Amino acid sequence: MVRTSNGDVGLYYETAGSGPTVAFVGDVGYGAWQWGWQHAAVAGPYESLVADLRGTGRSDAPSGPYAVEDLVADFTTVLSDAGVRSAHVVGAGLGGMVALEAARTTARVDSLVLLGTAASGADLDLEPLWGDPDDPDALESSLAAGLSDAFVDARPDAVERMVEWRSEADADRAAWEAQAAAVADFDVSDRLYEITAPALVCHGRDDAVWPPARGEALAEGLPRGEFYGVEDAGHFVHVEASRRVNDDLIGFLDGQVEE
Repeated sequence: MVRTSNGDVGLYYETAGSGPTVAFVGDVGYGAWQWGWQHAAVAGPYESLVADLRGTGRSDAPSGPYAVEDLVADFTTVLSDAGVRSAHVVGAGLGGMVALEAARTTARVDSLVLLGTAASGADLDLEPLWGDPDDPDALESSLAAGLSDAFVDARPDAVERMVEWRSEADADRAAWEAQAAAVADFDVSDRLYEITAPALVCHGRDDAVWPPARGEALAEGLPRGEFYGVEDAGHFVHVEASRRVNDDLIGFLDGQVEE
């Protein structure tokens, strides 16, 4: 891991592989563990860059609330420190909002892959996804809110590992609320036309927290947006349907590099 800072906020990130950079931006409260499946898939033909959002993992957790603009500034700070002029950006939930705003307001985004996200955070209830890092039972029950019942029943081993990872890297309550505030205050729905980067919008059809209809509307509003719905998957579509998502992710990235 490498440490840099945006003002007084220390930020941790790591890179692996070589080639065009694929930068991953995470969801509310979750540490960089959430990208383990995608990091392994892209590192090699691409450079994978994974950072901890402020408030999670080994990044600092300043008092909140945070705004998406704060997280965009963190993101561009990390890119600059890593020597990356621009990147293909993969964002989940809140991370997708950060990716959208970075694409709208900077020249640092080559393409977008948006997982379980939306153009507006209005009326989203994120509370079911919160889990106290010191409470394994709460971590497990909140994971169930983000995964399909079929996955939870079939993969108790994976759920157990994720509980361990969350206990080590996820945000505490104050930082979670600070990140959730960024979601609640974000709305770019009337400015999507300004985001001209190619975009793949992927959503689990069984996402009970970030409604799939929000993802479909996002793809429709983006000038170069394409929607991909994954059946029998919840909010953590990139975790429980990682093979399908990774195939589409790599195919999409390869298409952008070839252009």
